[in-house]
Amino acid sequence: MKNILITGGNGQLGQSLRQKAAAYPEFNLIFTDSGELDITDADAVAAFFGAQQIDACINCAAYTAVDKAESDEEKAFQLNFQAVLLLAETCAASNAQLIHISTDYVFSGKQNVPYREDDDTDPQGIYGASKLRGEAAALGYNADTVVLRTSWLYSEFAVNFAKRMQELMQERQELNVVFDQAGTPTYAGDLADAIFRILQYKSANPDAAIGGIYHYSNEGVTSWYDFAVAIKELTGATTQIQPVTSDKYPTAATRPAYSVLNKEKIKSIFGITIPYWRDSLAQCLRK
Repeated sequence: MKNILITGGNGQLGQSLRQKAAAYPEFNLIFTDSGELDITDADAVAAFFGAQQIDACINCAAYTAVDKAESDEEKAFQLNFQAVLLLAETCAASNAQLIHISTDYVFSGKQNVPYREDDDTDPQGIYGASKLRGEAAALGYNADTVVLRTSWLYSEFAVNFAKRMQELMQERQELNVVFDQAGTPTYAGDLADAIFRILQYKSANPDAAIGGIYHYSNEGVTSWYDFAVAIKELTGATTQIQPVTSDKYPTAATRPAYSVLNKEKIKSIFGITIPYWRDSLAQCLRK
């Protein structure tokens, strides 16, 4: 049985991996959060890897407060870059696979066709810049690292757009939601299954060189407004939802206007079938 370390175990993806664990009995998942393992502490990380005999690490830990990062640059880079470098170094020294979660925010959002893995990056804020540095650190020190970029993550857990919309629809008669940002919602449960599929592939093909960047989101394209309307329809809410432009809600950090990801690479290499975003939303809301 493979020992798999999950950092950020109390976040959306960490909890989704925990929820899915029973379906993958070949893996022994070891969940940690900052209280159990400080991934910015080199001695603590080395000791943990040595004691637990880690075979792979899924790094779900991240500084994700996009707007706050603009005034908290040091903390953002500490968690999104320096900690990732430390995990990459430790995984390389321990012959452990590293799967690191990244984001669509590494792109400018100014493109109008789905972003491929080798498209030029151009983050527009501190969060995206720190995540991009983390990608470079992870891959530069450990060529076997798998970097998974995802977008618009939501789930039954933690704080996310889908949960917040449901709360607001119970509280208010009318909501304004931006319609001029396009992307694809990603159900964390689907991303968890994709991660397990990568682990299975590596277990079955230990000599396969799978390191590199991959994109994963659900299929399809939508806006935040249409995402909210779908939540309304699927939950039977009666709130009126009005489309507005982004300038009506100024934020400290610029949001990508277009962050649709091309997923052909991950589908072809690992044989992953990706569900349509609205189907996965319905599944999530049923839970």
